[in-house]
Amino acid sequence: MVQVPQSSIADTRGAQMFPTLGVGDIARVARFGHFRRFSQGEWVVRAGEAGMGMMLILSGEVQVSQRDSLGHVTPIHRHGAGQFMGEVGQLSGRPSLVDGLAESEVEAVEVTPPQLRALLIAEADLGERLTRAFILRRVGLIESGASGATLIGRAKSAPVMRLRSFLGRNGFPHQQLEPDQDEDARAIAAQYMTEGVELLVICPGGDVLVDPSDEEVARCMGIVDMKERPDLYDVAIVGAGPAGLSAAVYAASEGLSVLVMDCRAYGGQAGASSRIENYLGFPTGISGQALAGRAFVQAQKFGADMLIPAKVTRMSCDRSGAEQELRLRLEDGRTVRSRTAVIATGARYRRPGLEELQRFEGRGIWYWASPIEARICHRQTVVLVGGGNSAGQAAVYLANHAAKVIMLVRGPGLAATMSRYLIDRIQSTPNIELLPHQEISRLEGGGALESVSWRDRRNGNERRLACQHLFMFIGAEPETGLIADCGLELDPAGFIITGRACACPLAEYKPELLESSLPGVFAVGDVRSGSVKRVGGAIGEGAQVVASIHQYLARQDAARAERLGQPATAGATA
Repeated sequence: MVQVPQSSIADTRGAQMFPTLGVGDIARVARFGHFRRFSQGEWVVRAGEAGMGMMLILSGEVQVSQRDSLGHVTPIHRHGAGQFMGEVGQLSGRPSLVDGLAESEVEAVEVTPPQLRALLIAEADLGERLTRAFILRRVGLIESGASGATLIGRAKSAPVMRLRSFLGRNGFPHQQLEPDQDEDARAIAAQYMTEGVELLVICPGGDVLVDPSDEEVARCMGIVDMKERPDLYDVAIVGAGPAGLSAAVYAASEGLSVLVMDCRAYGGQAGASSRIENYLGFPTGISGQALAGRAFVQAQKFGADMLIPAKVTRMSCDRSGAEQELRLRLEDGRTVRSRTAVIATGARYRRPGLEELQRFEGRGIWYWASPIEARICHRQTVVLVGGGNSAGQAAVYLANHAAKVIMLVRGPGLAATMSRYLIDRIQSTPNIELLPHQEISRLEGGGALESVSWRDRRNGNERRLACQHLFMFIGAEPETGLIADCGLELDPAGFIITGRACACPLAEYKPELLESSLPGVFAVGDVRSGSVKRVGGAIGEGAQVVASIHQYLARQDAARAERLGQPATAGATA
């Protein structure tokens, strides 16, 4: 292995990232852990190993280092007495991203993931400091790019950009190397990169994947959780956008057993927003990824079980078994059982019926605007289609990187679909040109997008522009495929109808405000008919739905107790 110079990670945010606990705090932590001893030269933890929570050093020293998939080692920090090992992945027992080597005889207190979550809740002030350190350490690992998988390929190629987006949205460290700029990458590419291959991925364990899918990379990195989950949950939440994460935080904090599933990453469409400026409490704005990341950690702190990425393909709503349970089928064949379900799958941007559209997706056509896309648009003219808040946020963000942003909308302007602060921002940005009454008419290019044409809807006049990047934020289609077998009532556009608007098939049953036509199945966020399609509204619905879940579970418990001739008890299952 090649030793590289000391990382700068330890030099930034050092006091918060690597605090030293006093005697009182050590005693508070020790109540939740058990004693461990390590010999000099023994590995305390190895990258890729799962299960370790937090390790508090009582005596001795542990050197923590990053090791990338090419064998390069980067020292991070030497932990001494009163300091602790761990980052946000340990809240859920995920594989370690670092190595820890005992440099002397070490005595420590190990706090397992379940006990670590209990510690963070029971010791609020100490928990705040620990959580801040865990988050900053993960941020440091991501920024350094010296651990996790190594991606070898051209930065602007579609597979590289797709995978970088997937790993970045999930908060997993990785690095990307160009074969013609890095000696190690060049040697590996010469061996594996045959004609037509655009991407190689070197896994932390050394395996080489050729043009892999997101799922294949997730498995090799240990991201995919393949554990069976035989327990009956109180709440199964499908979708980890703002609405789903909000429901998870409030449900878990109130003692319900919660499982959250999402097919790609936490944050949903909001996670791709460069800056949300009208969310309460953040006067200077916050990126969607930062907001979602905090909620993701917060839900785990309260004990929510996260299964991401995991795709739910079908939900069985026949309420089979004594527990009247729902069954959710995963794409990998596993089945999850739950007493209630919250559908928070959101909506996807509509794809216009354009010839060649699919061929250019990921090769010039994008449905989000992250720093990855912004970099490849540097000093270029880009076209953006859409008139909602997501389109406005993307336009303003891209204008900081692109030479010009041409914004096309079908209607006469933005007033009916966009927040006023964004309209003002767009009007005051000199390199954003707004063109009303326009629609995309033609796409052209060879292997990638080369030109975009659009038509004036008033007179049919068409304009063609040489352009390599087209961003689409047009309308929304609900993600409701998983409930196809359940018979939930939908509005004409396919969104889930809830509350009093339901023509409920059970005459004696009155659905709660966010409850669908099927008792115990709720819908929140963009997938719900009548939702306001705003981050704040989605978070509010996620919080609000928990009260209705409690009421439903209480009714079910009372009915079961009556059937069994037992006194009813309040609360849900543990």
